[in-house]
Amino acid sequence: MSDEPIREDPTREGVVLGGGYSTRFGEADKALAELAGKPLVRHVVDRLATVCDRLVVNCRDEQVDELRAAVDGCGVPVAMAPDPVPDRGPMAGIQTGLEGVDAEYAAVVACDMPFVDPAFVSYLFSRAAGHDAAVPQRDDQWFQTTQAVYRADAMAAACGRALDRGEGRIVAALDELDDWVTVTDAEIRDHAAPETFDNVNTREEYEAARERLE
Repeated sequence: MSDEPIREDPTREGVVLGGGYSTRFGEADKALAELAGKPLVRHVVDRLATVCDRLVVNCRDEQVDELRAAVDGCGVPVAMAPDPVPDRGPMAGIQTGLEGVDAEYAAVVACDMPFVDPAFVSYLFSRAAGHDAAVPQRDDQWFQTTQAVYRADAMAAACGRALDRGEGRIVAALDELDDWVTVTDAEIRDHAAPETFDNVNTREEYEAARERLE
């Protein structure tokens, strides 16, 4: 258990999505790629551990041991949540990860976002309170569903229903929710570091992130 003092607000958990095949990154497992001396996934975990009481890492079965070693000692309990059926996409990863959550609300963040802003994640928790989700909408067009906060049970069930319909887009699960809020561009500018959504999908983005961190 973490030695950090217990907060007065409700328990917060986080889900890190690490089960993708990283096809644009090359043959290596992107989640485990070393970045400034530690695996990419560890950057995300370390940041979330400052605002979450427990973390769940979604992955494939063959990743479990290496990912467990990569996140060991982050300061909060971490559980592994391997996908029961591999390669069903990020919405299935969200469902599996959220099914492993014990708290009412959980932040969901992709493993390739090493600059995720903990203060912004905390803000998303506050915006989600009393609703099924708080999802950033960037440029008033597209939703940042892999850096958002969800009511765990509601979103896991919504993902399941969307997958059963053959949907692959995470926004299809949002349509299944009863009540969720949009976090606007103005809110993002006020509460998030500019780089919070920057991700590492390609080798070029990896090199750019490495230069920023080293």
